[in-house]
Order: sequence, then structure tokens, then C-alpha cells
Amino acid sequence: MNEEVYIECLGDICPVPLMKLKRQEASLKRGDTIKLVTDHSCVSESIRNYCLSKGYQLEIVEPINGVWEFYISE
Repeated sequence: MNEEVYIECLGDICPVPLMKLKRQEASLKRGDTIKLVTDHSCVSESIRNYCLSKGYQLEIVEPINGVWEFYISE
């Protein structure tokens, strides 16, 4: 069964969200998704670059102004 791992990063500044992602990454199985939520725009670039370097799929959604959800999968 595919799972969604939630990483809450509201109020966290760089590089904390990336560090939290790296900690959860080891438990990621094929088909699983990590949902990382942040309210800092600078996180977008670091997460995007990291996912690109690892070959991960990435979808970014801004459900409300100033809050971003990153959906990361293999």
C-alpha cells in the first residue's frame, strides 16, 4: 500500500526543511509520497534542486497564499 509521509515545516527556515526531507527520505518506498508543507518561499528552490539531483518527481501547490505543499515521490 502506498503511503503519504507528512513533513510539517511551518515556521522553519532554510536549511531545516531540506534536513527534515533527508531524514524521511530513507523510509520512502517506491509509490510512496512525501508531503512537505512550508511557509517560506526560499524553500522552493532548495527542495526543487535537491529533488532534481535525486531524480524524484515533484509537484508544488500553493493552496493558500504564502503556504506551499511539495509532493515528492520516486
